Amino acid sequence: MITSLKTQIVVVGSGLAGMITALQCAPNSVILITQGKLGQHTSSALAQGGIAAACWGDDSCDNHEQDTMAAGAGLCDPKVVHDILSMGGDAISLLQQYGVIFDHDGQGNPTLGLEGAHSHRRIFHINGDATGKGIIHALCDAVLKASHITVMSDSLVTQLILVDGEVSGVCVQHGDQPIKISASHVVLATGGIGGLYGDSTNPLSNFGQGIALAANAGATLADLEFVQFHPTALDTPRFPEALISEAVRGEGAILLNEKQERFLKDYKGQELAPRDVIARAITREIQRGGRVYLDATKALGDHFKDRFPSIDALCKEAGINPAQDLIPVKPVEHFHMGGVATNSDGQTSVTGLWAVGECAATGLHGANRLASNSLLEATVMGIRVARSILAQGDKNIKEDRVVKNISPFVFDLSPVQGVMNNLLGIIRYEDGLIKAVQKLLRIIQCSKNHHYPAQVALMISVSAFLRKESIGSHFRTDYPETLPKSQRSFATYQQCLSIAQQFI
Repeated sequence: MITSLKTQIVVVGSGLAGMITALQCAPNSVILITQGKLGQHTSSALAQGGIAAACWGDDSCDNHEQDTMAAGAGLCDPKVVHDILSMGGDAISLLQQYGVIFDHDGQGNPTLGLEGAHSHRRIFHINGDATGKGIIHALCDAVLKASHITVMSDSLVTQLILVDGEVSGVCVQHGDQPIKISASHVVLATGGIGGLYGDSTNPLSNFGQGIALAANAGATLADLEFVQFHPTALDTPRFPEALISEAVRGEGAILLNEKQERFLKDYKGQELAPRDVIARAITREIQRGGRVYLDATKALGDHFKDRFPSIDALCKEAGINPAQDLIPVKPVEHFHMGGVATNSDGQTSVTGLWAVGECAATGLHGANRLASNSLLEATVMGIRVARSILAQGDKNIKEDRVVKNISPFVFDLSPVQGVMNNLLGIIRYEDGLIKAVQKLLRIIQCSKNHHYPAQVALMISVSAFLRKESIGSHFRTDYPETLPKSQRSFATYQQCLSIAQQFI
């Protein structure tokens, strides 16, 4: 038997973006659906560095915009950049209203961090390197106290319900119970794609569910080829990967190879160059058979544990004392700049459907996200999505007569992870991309139901094949130059599928 529910708004995902959206939709009734418990299995909770906001001291929104545009390699949407970054102060104030306490000095002034490609100290953080954990803890308390929000934990959204081309609800699997929820507004806040790689700083349960749900509903997708690899994950057998925040380099730590050579010393920005630049440099060192280490002994020494207590604990768990030892690091998948295409209010191309957070592609990040802009985007866009929904007022829900495929889909991620790690990594080439498309298409064709991970991976592969240049996080050995007039990429799943079928 299928249980049927009805609400005004459904939010899928309980990271920062999902919870801010749900909270800001008051007083309208919201059902917040999350795969695990509230706030768990989210990238937001793992964020170390902080939230970038140019709202203190001699910094300015103009400075922040320039840094963002430079890191995005010319593919950021200037209007979106301004719309989001100009609300930095509002985002910080709102989080504080929900109980978030940022680090500050004895006079109550925020202690701001510096990260790569930022021209000013503008990173608000909590307990040094536990920003995401602090924010999620406060927001969980706020959500649980909000009378307009009903939390549905341990639940998986299996499909969007469409009636006359408009979203009118979702199908959910809650344990063994299939549930149909009718709603006039659905917001996807499902996070990133780390599960597609396996080697990732993201929860491996995040494999692009929101992108897949939107794609199968016919939504337009954008910038899927742009996958950011964090340069400095802890190179130990820990799984998933532990992150060594960019803020450590912001405090003066340097990168060395096994010969004790500072191989970034001649790069513009050195250890604070954009992430794609550093990730490729480290990859080259590893590919020649070397190893790479982060050295914080001189810059921080015994102060490391005070400034970065969480990272200090992670290192010591692996038998490394960062005050005295070199920290072995390697690049791993970290953030997806692409996703479901939205406007500056989070609306997608499908009526009734919004996307927010990492699963959305607003145009803020361009080809390469500026460090700590993601938590800012999640907060600001959560505010903007809620405003957009509330401005539309109550809508009549178009009820469907028959809902198919309400049962959950079972995925084996390992074949997809093999393809993505080997062929869609930091350095790409045409033959490898074609091989990736062929392998992923076979997985889809052999699946009895929608194979969501393979579908998302296929769209990324096709988008990477079509971008015949190197720009930002997308680097191709066969097309190492950047085109004179690079543009953002947009596609639907059916368009990607049609292109993929040409390779079989």
